[in-house]
Amino acid sequence: MSADRTCIIFYLLSAVLYFIHNGNSQEGIFNAKHADHCFPSEFLESLSMSMKITKAGFHRDLLYSVEWGKVDHDVKALLVQKMPSGVYMDEYQLETLKHDTGLEVLLDSKVDLEAPEYLSSGFTALVFLSGKHEATVPVHGRYHRPSNSSQKWVTVEIEPPRLLLRSDQCVLPHHEATEAPCTVRNHSICSWLEIRRLEDTGPVSLEIPVGDSSMTLCVCVGTVLTAALSCVFLLRSIWRHGTF
Repeated sequence: MSADRTCIIFYLLSAVLYFIHNGNSQEGIFNAKHADHCFPSEFLESLSMSMKITKAGFHRDLLYSVEWGKVDHDVKALLVQKMPSGVYMDEYQLETLKHDTGLEVLLDSKVDLEAPEYLSSGFTALVFLSGKHEATVPVHGRYHRPSNSSQKWVTVEIEPPRLLLRSDQCVLPHHEATEAPCTVRNHSICSWLEIRRLEDTGPVSLEIPVGDSSMTLCVCVGTVLTAALSCVFLLRSIWRHGTF
């Protein structure tokens, strides 16, 4: 009887392990099919993304637009934009625009708004697209180190962002998923599908004026003289019209 019980237990354990293994395999197949259903090849081929920069001077706008064909479920888009040290985004301005226009931008680190380019580092901005899958994000040029040559402008290039997509009805296989915040509130992490086969539109660039270091002496002398003359004028006015 002991041998029979041992055989029965062995067969039962084998059956349980078999069903667990096959269940995991079927689940993996289901997930893969579910992902293909959410983002079929026709949908991926219809994807397009554009980025351009508008306005002039130190204060510009980055215009993003992502388009895709018809799909029977909700799709969310996220742009992962790396920004060089020559420009910055104002988190306080972004917060105001979030309330006024619904713009959703999350910065990966604190940005020093006053630091010049040569004392700053780059950062990453996460732009969550909603509605018409468009966004207008303000960017600002930083002051650059004065030039000792005839160079009057410096060019700052901004590379195209990475495009991530996800759907609440879609379960991505682990090997295809890229982790990123689910929303601009950054309270949880979701699995996104990174789109790598988009047409490369190249970077956008902006020109920022730089100072002329050869004018340092003239500027310093002019500043001191202006301050001294202003003090003399104020003292003269106080002496003539003041009550002592």
